Amino acid sequence: MNGAKLPEGGVLYDESEDDEDDGFASDVLDAGSLEGGALEGGGLALDGAVSSIDWNEGLKNDSGLKGAELIAEFVKHLPNAPGVYRMFNEAGDVMYVGKARSLKKRVGNYAQGRVHSNRLSRMVRDTTHMEFVTTRTETEALLLEANLIKRLRPRFNVLLRDDKSFPYIMITGDHRAPAIFKHRGARARKGDYFGPFASAAAVGRTINSLQRAFLLRTCTDSVFETRTRPCLLYQIKRCSGPCTHEVSDAGYAELVKEAKDFLSGKSQNVKASIASQMQDASKDLDFERAAIYRDRLAALSHVQSHQGINPAGVEEADVFAIYNEGGLSCIQVFFFRTGQNWGNRAYFPKADPQMSGAEILNAFLAQFYDDKPVPKQILLSETVEEQELLALAFSEKAGHKVQISVPQRGEKKDLVEHVTGNAREAHGRKLAETSSQARLLKGLAETFSLSYVPRRIEIYDNSHIMGTNAVGGMVVAGPEGFVKGQYRKFNIKSTDITPGDDFGMMKEVMTRRFSRLLKEEGLPDRSVSTAATTDASSDDINDAAFPAWPDVILIDGGQGQMTAVRAILDELGIRDVVTAIGVAKGVDRDAGRERFFAEGKSDFSLPPRDPVLYFIQRMRDEAHRFAIGSHRARRKKEMVKNPLDEIAGIGPGRKRKLLQHFGTAKAVSRAGLNDLMAVDGISEAVAKQVYNHFHETRQG
Repeated sequence: MNGAKLPEGGVLYDESEDDEDDGFASDVLDAGSLEGGALEGGGLALDGAVSSIDWNEGLKNDSGLKGAELIAEFVKHLPNAPGVYRMFNEAGDVMYVGKARSLKKRVGNYAQGRVHSNRLSRMVRDTTHMEFVTTRTETEALLLEANLIKRLRPRFNVLLRDDKSFPYIMITGDHRAPAIFKHRGARARKGDYFGPFASAAAVGRTINSLQRAFLLRTCTDSVFETRTRPCLLYQIKRCSGPCTHEVSDAGYAELVKEAKDFLSGKSQNVKASIASQMQDASKDLDFERAAIYRDRLAALSHVQSHQGINPAGVEEADVFAIYNEGGLSCIQVFFFRTGQNWGNRAYFPKADPQMSGAEILNAFLAQFYDDKPVPKQILLSETVEEQELLALAFSEKAGHKVQISVPQRGEKKDLVEHVTGNAREAHGRKLAETSSQARLLKGLAETFSLSYVPRRIEIYDNSHIMGTNAVGGMVVAGPEGFVKGQYRKFNIKSTDITPGDDFGMMKEVMTRRFSRLLKEEGLPDRSVSTAATTDASSDDINDAAFPAWPDVILIDGGQGQMTAVRAILDELGIRDVVTAIGVAKGVDRDAGRERFFAEGKSDFSLPPRDPVLYFIQRMRDEAHRFAIGSHRARRKKEMVKNPLDEIAGIGPGRKRKLLQHFGTAKAVSRAGLNDLMAVDGISEAVAKQVYNHFHETRQG
């Protein structure tokens, strides 16, 4: 058993030497993270489930074997034990990740040609290397397989393409007056988390109503500590004012408890308690206090009125339904927690069109719960092959029993049918959007006399104010619309560029973008283009991975901008590789009167209602929006920049003590050496370092 390493040619790039603003996020694991047992005990967040991660490279492929013959040689060295295998092509790319109860039997099927589709036949034919890892149980193999698929994104696996994190509601637990916040990401802070919610908007609406119902604070701890009088939220009855003790600590703790009870499914008890207090206040003729309880009850009713369907028999469950037709699969997921419907989301996994809905759903479930909490119950629209194995793996992962079932009658069956209807509707909308997008791409190819229909279009724009905080933005569009995971921003760094020089900025952006692309991907082979040519089969088109190289680049500018861009492409030797098109503002900068500049054609305009014109306008506007947003974020960061941040060795703790002692960074810069040394925690060496930073011109 050897430490993991990719075969020769399987280069995994490291972004540490490049700027994060224009780096390409890698979907593959750094080989170093797989060595020496790094996967065990959290290297892949598997909660210690994997017993061994030493990839066994087996046979060295010095004989030049390939495909089924190569796999047959590997089978001779495999154990009859559970594990995970990876299949590589000649370029060193991971094509497939699979798991098996018996590695020897499962991989042996490939050697004997037991595959179920043309795509898998091509996968076997292209295999030049394999690697394996054994696990203690098949459930461990299932968890590791799902984790690796999500990170490596192999071409021939079912891929969960929309993998955004879900938002939660968090009530903090490390402060005398807990706050309520929207939360994403790791649960690093102590507190109670409630979710998941299907969208940030759903969380925002719920928190807004909970503020009125329970009067919990939403301010940060730093703002809380500096308050000397209640804020506006207290005045409009959205907060009980714990910062200035408008409510006692015990009274606020009771509000927090009620909020937690409500979010934990005890909503009826909470409403009954508040209603009882309202009646008591009325009997005491304290109508002002009674009105407060009345408003809180109304706010709770508002929360529940926006929950949609709330089946009484489903306390905690996720409901999955798949609709698979026309080569497109839609999986609809509904989330039920504490007896409340917390929203739904549609997924469109990438899968072989020949796979059944049950097969796709089976592969989807393991990936879906790789980084999400598992509920006690999972309801499915179809029976999946590994239902019992999935339930066992999820139970081990979650630390409680997880039941997976396909309801056959009653309320739960009605619920699954409702979710299936949503999946069918979302599938229809997506199919219509994809068809429309395909027609627009074909229309763009015809408009600009391209020899193929583009699969990747990159649109560039710059944003700055008088040349300051200049940022270049790149957005990407393809057959399924905008591909936001491929967007990039470029912080303009060159000191030779005159402020406001759009040509110079574009030159820097294009040079950095394509120099890196050449370095990492090399020149694309247009003889085997990933673009949809007229004679390409639909199977080949669907099977092709989203290309790294653009077929078309759109530049926000006229003839001058295009001349500069073509000069850059000439320098890099890629003028014939990509098609550059300029989009100039129309007369009086009116939308609909744009002029287009393409090589080999005179500049021209399109009819005002041409669908291709609207398509290009939409792409240009998206690039403009992204560039402006990136510029504003950079400008905001510069505005709040602290001079103390530039001093090496001054961390948050020392910076806080200096600011607490002197009040402002400007006062710190004027302080003498002895004054700096008087600050608690600031040694003589650190004081000299701070003093010298602000008094460089006075040094001898």
